[in-house]
Amino acid sequence: MQLEEKRQRLDARLREIGSMIVAYSGGVDSAYLAYAASRALGEQMIAIIADSASLPRSHYREAVEFAQEQAIPLHTVETDELEREEYAVNQADRCFHCKDELFTVLEKECLRLGFHSVAYGLNIDDRKDFRPGQRAAVEHAVVAPLAEVGLTKGDIRALAQEAGLRVWDKPASACLSSRIEYGRRVTPEALRMVEDAEDALRALGLLNFRVRHHGNIARVEIAENELASALSPETFRKIGKAVRGAGFHYVAVDCDGYRSGSMNEILPIDMLVKATGK
Repeated sequence: MQLEEKRQRLDARLREIGSMIVAYSGGVDSAYLAYAASRALGEQMIAIIADSASLPRSHYREAVEFAQEQAIPLHTVETDELEREEYAVNQADRCFHCKDELFTVLEKECLRLGFHSVAYGLNIDDRKDFRPGQRAAVEHAVVAPLAEVGLTKGDIRALAQEAGLRVWDKPASACLSSRIEYGRRVTPEALRMVEDAEDALRALGLLNFRVRHHGNIARVEIAENELASALSPETFRKIGKAVRGAGFHYVAVDCDGYRSGSMNEILPIDMLVKATGK
């Protein structure tokens, strides 16, 4: 199927769904969905971003700025996933409890504001990954228009670029809690350490990386295309100083580089199955 045909199918599907709230994070998927829905539905849609300690301040600011640039109606709500013990204990199903909190809040907003549905930016590639939050979406009857019309991550980036949206090549931006090793409690302090460390590395010029929280140790993953330039004693010293400044005692650079979902690599298969509900 050609990309233009998929875009037309998305437009038709959005009009078919009708009035909706878009669960918006500012990442390329939810940003493009919010953009497309605002063009297709006008005042029948609104984007809502959930603000909590797990959302980096820089990401929140960028998300708000993008919505303003594109005249996408946007509201901010607060979510309290850290108050949920089953989320804070940080087991393999943490993402389910996060999305369950989010969609519970958005359902209430639907009733309050008079919208019919909640939609989120799932694409068909996401279905191949370990994403317990998808189970929460199913349980709350959240619609996924991008996936429904067969859009891949690459398709969405291409459509966003074609539309002139500056987020088209934005790196993936999972929540800060995803940086904390499973079994280590998610706390505001741990999230602050990760956020401060990543802000410091971004100030050094790194673009695509993660700081993984392993207690006193920070494991830094750097994208392959940036790894070569980082492999020097001088840069290592700068990375170490920047990350220790966020409160970590030791800093390790991961030899395998940055890869999405690396915290899931050590999870046993039975835990993966249980967390996804499959």
